[in-house]
Amino acid sequence: MTTRIAFYAGSFDPLTNGHLDVLKGALTIADEIIVGIGVQASKQPLFSFEERVTLIEAWAKEELGEGASRLRIVSFSGLLVDAARNEGASILIRGLRDGTDLDYEMQMAGMNETMAPELQTIFLPASPSVRTITATLVRQIASMGGDIRPFVPAVVATALDAKFKS
Repeated sequence: MTTRIAFYAGSFDPLTNGHLDVLKGALTIADEIIVGIGVQASKQPLFSFEERVTLIEAWAKEELGEGASRLRIVSFSGLLVDAARNEGASILIRGLRDGTDLDYEMQMAGMNETMAPELQTIFLPASPSVRTITATLVRQIASMGGDIRPFVPAVVATALDAKFKS
């Protein structure tokens, strides 16, 4: 039997409960998930690549236990399809919050299919409880001293508190 490898890309800056909702859904359809953290030299992230890896791994160990071994975290800076191919993925996972996401993601899926017809894009709708969460809003709330605990896992909340207290 062939191992189904999915590639789930994002900035994960910070990792949110919305990201995790999609990731949990992806784990029901793929044997292995490559979490691809997009790194762009022109963007200054709040958390370094290494910090984001640590946060994802800490969440996975706590939440998934032995299932955490089904995740692998990589960085990429070029095209998503090239990164997915390099990791042996056959599935691209994309989360959807609303119709605006769907319009954008359908365009992206069409372009990706033209460039890499062997990759299948699968859209996973976010659960209603996490649909409004965005990493941008989480960063803004945290920077103003707001309570971000409803929007991120505990390990990320602790890291955000430390980041904005320093």
